[in-house]
Amino acid sequence: QVQLVESGGGSVQAGGSLRLSCAASGYTYSNYCMGWFRQAPGKEREGVAVISRFGGLTNYADSVKGRFTISRDNAKRTLYLQMNSLKPEDTAMYYCTADSPSCSLVAADFAYWGRGTQVTVPS
Repeated sequence: QVQLVESGGGSVQAGGSLRLSCAASGYTYSNYCMGWFRQAPGKEREGVAVISRFGGLTNYADSVKGRFTISRDNAKRTLYLQMNSLKPEDTAMYYCTADSPSCSLVAADFAYWGRGTQVTVPS
C-alpha cells in the first residue's frame, strides 16, 4: 500500500523560506515520477513542480520558477520542495503525489496522494 506523508509546512513571513518533505513507503520509490501540488481555499488544485524517477527532469509552474526547487533522495525515499522568497499567494495546502505516466503538472494523471501540509504566508 502506497503511503505519502508530508511535513515541513507552517507559517512564515513574506520573503521567507520553508522546505517541505514527503516520506514515501509501500512501493519501489524510484519507479515513479513524483510531484507537489497545492490548493488554496476556493481554488482548484494546481501543479507546483514535478520530478522524474531519477531526478533528471523537472518542471515547474510559472508562478514558482526561480523560487522553488523540487528534489528527491531515492535512497531515503523522500521528496523535497525548497521554497524561497515566499509570497502571500503561495498560501495553500501542499500535497505530495506519485505515479504519473506523463510526469506533467496535471493532477488527474497522478495515482497516489498524501494528506497535505499547510503553508501560510500572511499578507
